[in-house]
Amino acid sequence: MAHRTVSWTKIDRAGRDARPTIPAGLLSATARIDMTVRATRRPLYAAGKFDRAAIMSAAAKAAHAHQDRFGGTWAEAMSVCLTAAWRSAKLARHMAAH
Repeated sequence: MAHRTVSWTKIDRAGRDARPTIPAGLLSATARIDMTVRATRRPLYAAGKFDRAAIMSAAAKAAHAHQDRFGGTWAEAMSVCLTAAWRSAKLARHMAAH
């Protein structure tokens, strides 16, 4: 009977590599979007609907700041900030439901 050894190091590395990575600046983009929503008094979710114009506006403002702070391309900055904006909008929908 063949004896098979298990490399726990390889298993641990495979598990770490399988985790999704958090893009740089996602938390600061979320905070900046929340600040923009409070300052403009334009909610991302209201009357049972997502306000897509407000989401895009908040994401664009946060993307300018993200690009200034972290560099990178406009597409990368918008990707991170739109992700943060939609997360904030979905959280607002969840909070409105409860």
